[in-house]
Amino acid sequence: MQPMRFIVGSRDCDELGHLNVSGYIYYCNRAGSAFMRDIGWPPGQGNGGRRYSFAAVHVVSDYLAEVREGQAILVRAGVAKIGGKSVTFDNRITLEDGTPVFRSLWKSALMDLDTRRAVEVPDDLRSALEVGLVARYWGK
Repeated sequence: MQPMRFIVGSRDCDELGHLNVSGYIYYCNRAGSAFMRDIGWPPGQGNGGRRYSFAAVHVVSDYLAEVREGQAILVRAGVAKIGGKSVTFDNRITLEDGTPVFRSLWKSALMDLDTRRAVEVPDDLRSALEVGLVARYWGK
């Protein structure tokens, strides 16, 4: 999976002149949505007659370095773990030179958008998610 490149804008920064907490989450969400589209499961849309999408239920984040307005960042979304009804997504942001600035693990339940309940990860989705396992394509 290729990283997504963004230039941090003024609307994403706070009064201190650096990327606000919500900006990190926004950029990771964009990369995660692109990842899901790439594997054939666009968020909020149907797949094989099923309307399933992931909803974050637990987020742990580490802010590793400051990001300022105008800086270019690279955002990667991958899969750390596939469970029964949930997946843990591994989101990472670096500067263009590779300097790590953010990492966030999102445990997300697979939700049936019609019943609004968590459902088991079906085999076809599980197989699609496996291409994004961090150990496979990031090497760690």
